[in-house]
Amino acid sequence: MTPQEHPPVRVLYFAGSGRSGTTVVSNILGQLPGAFAAGELRYLWQRGVEQDHLCGCGQPFSACPVWTAVMARVRADAGSERDEPAIGRRLLGRLRMARLPGALLRDALGRRALPAHPDDIAVTDLYRAIADQTGADLVIDGSKLPPYGLLLRQQPGIDLYVLHLVRDPRATAFSWLRSKPTRDTAAGAQMQRQETWKSSVLWTVWNLTALRLWRDGDPRVCRLRYEDLIADPVGQLGRVAAMVGADPADLPFLAPDRVQLAPTHSVAGNPNRHDTGEITLRADDQWRTAMSRRDRAVVTLLTAPGLRRFRYPLDTRTPPRPRTVRRVVSRSATSAGRAR
Repeated sequence: MTPQEHPPVRVLYFAGSGRSGTTVVSNILGQLPGAFAAGELRYLWQRGVEQDHLCGCGQPFSACPVWTAVMARVRADAGSERDEPAIGRRLLGRLRMARLPGALLRDALGRRALPAHPDDIAVTDLYRAIADQTGADLVIDGSKLPPYGLLLRQQPGIDLYVLHLVRDPRATAFSWLRSKPTRDTAAGAQMQRQETWKSSVLWTVWNLTALRLWRDGDPRVCRLRYEDLIADPVGQLGRVAAMVGADPADLPFLAPDRVQLAPTHSVAGNPNRHDTGEITLRADDQWRTAMSRRDRAVVTLLTAPGLRRFRYPLDTRTPPRPRTVRRVVSRSATSAGRAR
């Protein structure tokens, strides 16, 4: 299919670094009418197609009727066989951090940040197939990596919105240190862990890059701190819903801190993408008492520029002050918190 045969697919892209709460936010927004929470789509070619991880619905990727239909459409649009696992491997190479300075320089000069590649057609075909097969008018992609967001922004078949979700780097570093079952592969498999210095460097690079690429004041960009989200879930997620043209009253809130989640068809992401039913949103502050002083100091030192920019204190004995925003509500002042 050519871009001219269809209007661009609307995509809400999550930018930032890992362990920042993107999965639960994606699951919540995925309950909006016309929205499809797809998980981390940059990993689909490997974790879905090649490794057959579980879909968010609980079935293997190859057995999920939604993804079976989507991939049949992608392959039909291709007109010939693609080496789909190789697409995933090439994406990893194209999106490496070592290539980031050149991409940012080209973007600043008004040139194409990421060189065009034949795989770009497959990427666009995937988003189009999701929209066509599910009937979604908004595809939610939690991939987070800013260079992949850049790649999507360059595609004429994609109409990009960005949610930049940021979390205190001490919390994300502590989360990366903990063992956590994947829940979508063989029994006992654990999520990847990262050393404190590495997660801190990645937090700084990816969040400051997202800040550079998607500026404050852009009506298609929403920047949100995890801590502000937990302090006011209805108001903060209402901002995001309003940005993409959805009604905040359609968010699945049972109470200001509780949501009702139906299964999604997310592919790849945090294990809590499998959580369904009534979910309580609460702060995960275990790092404040369980994280070593040495690890806190390392993270604070390596992320200091970002801490200042995103208004996190250097002294972790006191939590950050919540950001005050105007609550976005429609239909009625109370309908967003109604029971469903």
